[in-house]
Amino acid sequence: MSDKRLSLLGRMLFALPFGIIGLHHFIVIDFYTGLLTSFIPGGGYTIVLTGVLLLAACVSIIVNRFVALACYVLAALLFLFIVTIHIPNLVDANIEQTRFVFMQVIKDTALLGGSLFIAAANQNEK
Repeated sequence: MSDKRLSLLGRMLFALPFGIIGLHHFIVIDFYTGLLTSFIPGGGYTIVLTGVLLLAACVSIIVNRFVALACYVLAALLFLFIVTIHIPNLVDANIEQTRFVFMQVIKDTALLGGSLFIAAANQNEK
């Protein structure tokens, strides 16, 4: 497989889940609102804004435009998810929930690292 095709496949595999999750933010706003901790302002508006940012990042990465910016936005969102949703839920969870929430923290930490790596690799591109 050529480098260009492999790069496109990698971008799609990385970005599409964010796009799907972004769309999901519009479909089940109530679910995501239930995940918000009390100190996150905006309620449904925050959920919609997050969905828009996830979709925009997905499209940007797939079409290979403003990839660094899109990945910095993803990294910021993932950091916010970890600090404002996952860690508070980790503290409040029972033993079974703790395992699930801990895995969410690990997953989002890995994605955050990947986002920063891709952003750095695309720093000087369009």
